Amino acid sequence: MQRCRETMERKNTVEMNQCKRKVRVCVATCNRADYSKLAPIMFGIKNNPEEFELEVVVLGSHLIDDYGNTFRMIEQDDFDIGSKLHTIVRGEDEAAMVESVGLALVKLPDVLQRLSPDILVIHGDRFDALALATAAALMNIRILHVEGGEVSGTIDDSIRHAITKLAHYHACCTRRAEQHLIAMCEDHSRILLAGCPSYDKLLSNNHRDDYMDIIRSWLGDKVQESDYIVALQHPVTTDIQNSIKIYGLMLDALISFNKKTLILFPNIDAGSKEMVRVMRKKGIEQHPNFKAVKHIPFDHFIQMVSHAGCMIGNSSCGVREAGAFGTPVINLGSRQTGRETGENVLHVRDADTQDKIYHALELQFGKRYPCSKIYGDGNAVPRILKFLRTIDLNEPLQKTFCFPSVKECISQDIDHILETQSALAVDLGGTNLRVAIVGMRGKIVKKYTQPNPKTFEARMQLMLKMCADATRDAVSLNCRILGVGVSTGGRVNPQEGVVLHSTKLIQEWSSVDLRTPLSDALHLPVWVDNDGNCAALAEKKFGHGKGVENFVTVITGTGIGGGIIQNNELIHGTTFCAAELGHIMVSLEGPECSCGSRGCIEAYASGNALQREAKRLQDEDLLKVEGLNIKQAEPITAIHLINAARLGNNSADAVLNKASTALGMGIVNILHIVNPTLVILSGVLASYYNAPVQRIISERALQSAQNIKVLTSELEEPALLGAASMVLDYTTRRLV
Repeated sequence: MQRCRETMERKNTVEMNQCKRKVRVCVATCNRADYSKLAPIMFGIKNNPEEFELEVVVLGSHLIDDYGNTFRMIEQDDFDIGSKLHTIVRGEDEAAMVESVGLALVKLPDVLQRLSPDILVIHGDRFDALALATAAALMNIRILHVEGGEVSGTIDDSIRHAITKLAHYHACCTRRAEQHLIAMCEDHSRILLAGCPSYDKLLSNNHRDDYMDIIRSWLGDKVQESDYIVALQHPVTTDIQNSIKIYGLMLDALISFNKKTLILFPNIDAGSKEMVRVMRKKGIEQHPNFKAVKHIPFDHFIQMVSHAGCMIGNSSCGVREAGAFGTPVINLGSRQTGRETGENVLHVRDADTQDKIYHALELQFGKRYPCSKIYGDGNAVPRILKFLRTIDLNEPLQKTFCFPSVKECISQDIDHILETQSALAVDLGGTNLRVAIVGMRGKIVKKYTQPNPKTFEARMQLMLKMCADATRDAVSLNCRILGVGVSTGGRVNPQEGVVLHSTKLIQEWSSVDLRTPLSDALHLPVWVDNDGNCAALAEKKFGHGKGVENFVTVITGTGIGGGIIQNNELIHGTTFCAAELGHIMVSLEGPECSCGSRGCIEAYASGNALQREAKRLQDEDLLKVEGLNIKQAEPITAIHLINAARLGNNSADAVLNKASTALGMGIVNILHIVNPTLVILSGVLASYYNAPVQRIISERALQSAQNIKVLTSELEEPALLGAASMVLDYTTRRLV
């Protein structure tokens, strides 16, 4: 027993010493592009000196004058460079790239042996990174690969996936990339869905007060915001001659388009020298509209892209980082084929004429799109640092693969491995303003409720604050917010995210652009629709409408509304007033409706209509019935009317019978027009109306429509769930 205790004590002492030892992390950067992704990680490691020891290795085009000697910006960021390796073999063709990989493999072993890192951090898909991964794997050094699992359509794919197979740990940017890694048999417990590290800097620095000073320092004092272009085109190593041709056509189109343009030199891949010759042959460096640069500091580059009228070329920055600002992008050729993109990207894959590229410039220049967070939410570095802390340096180094490949993500639900994809849902009601974090399966993780202010300014201010609070809380709740969905009363243009006309319940709420302020403040894509349509979307994703191609949802609440799903799509109509079901007229001379007409369903069957009739009966002393106790100061509501009818009050029963008949006849009209498979009643009055409506359908509808089912919704929060479904359905299926 004594020997056992001594053994356990020695073991605990060793484990404690191991826990206290700093983890030596080596970050290797090869070029200006990968440094923009690795720098935020390097700063995070450097800012935690009690846990990590940072080593920096610089190689590749960082050390070449033709590409701006960009190692200097690493030194300017106050990083100590442990080793500088000249690994680039100058040349015009693919052979030079192969020789560069070989030269790097000759030089790297001495450096890695001297530094002896616990973990080597490598980014992306460059041939330099392949040399790093090969050397480290053969020297039994653990590798963390950043941005694996993505698809871009060139030789970069093969290099990226080769690095994935050599790497021990993976920090990927998107859910689809994570699924690709799992499909490649990588151990899902070693995969972190982190987001792109560059977004941490993008989203914190893109609103600088001095952005116009930065723009003018590059393009001159006369340039205006959103009135210039950023161009960045690289060679495609699997189709060099065609990529050079596209580059020339792009330059011709830009010259003709006659806008100030910041054009960056291409990267070091085979074909880049010829592209530079094309640029110089066309006189771009002397042209008054162009500023050609080899390198631009990343924080300046952020401002240039953020405020550009357009970005053009085939750089991954266009399909990745530019989406965070809503900057319009024209992607030329095949280099980014397969990348996940936001709606800001216009693809010109067969860019074979100058006119085609010029027309794309006409379509895109000066537009603004919703901000997209497909590639990150600004919290990648904290996740990566947390992931690094969990790596057990004593576990076996040999990789294990998970066979067979899987179709769906099976990552474990551990906080540093997997976050819950979620939406921010907003419901603007007549009484309350509500915000909720909603998960993929419709679970409301957290809900926030405040009285809805009466003025536009106060309402917008409160909505932005509640959304910002929810976004911050989402991080601690382990939720990844994909976007914002807004449900509001009134007529809405969902394409523009604008409330056209509001109901009387929400004041100062017409001609209101909801998308722009929310997207700008939260850096998230935003969808807006009216509450009736949202209720239908909620049923389609989470309720009785799941798997049903054609159905109608009718909301029975304060008003009457609804939505129509036809062939699995929501019907909006030409002027966005389709499915205004409450304003179907069932009488020529009925009671006045809130819309100004008479005889609408809403004027008979809504909560307001029933309350009006209940008050009339009370005033006429006709609401009394044995068992119904109404206090003197108690406000009269529709519930009193329903309770009175249930207790045998004939007057109340007559009112409800007329209301049920009006609603039933309106639904019969709907059945005869769109012929759905199913009718779903939603709202506080749904359970009461279900049986009478079913009876009226069986009595009044055409025989072919009499057997259509009427169900009562089981969803407790249809407006919030519908708002969330707009986000979840769109963002999780977007791939170009």
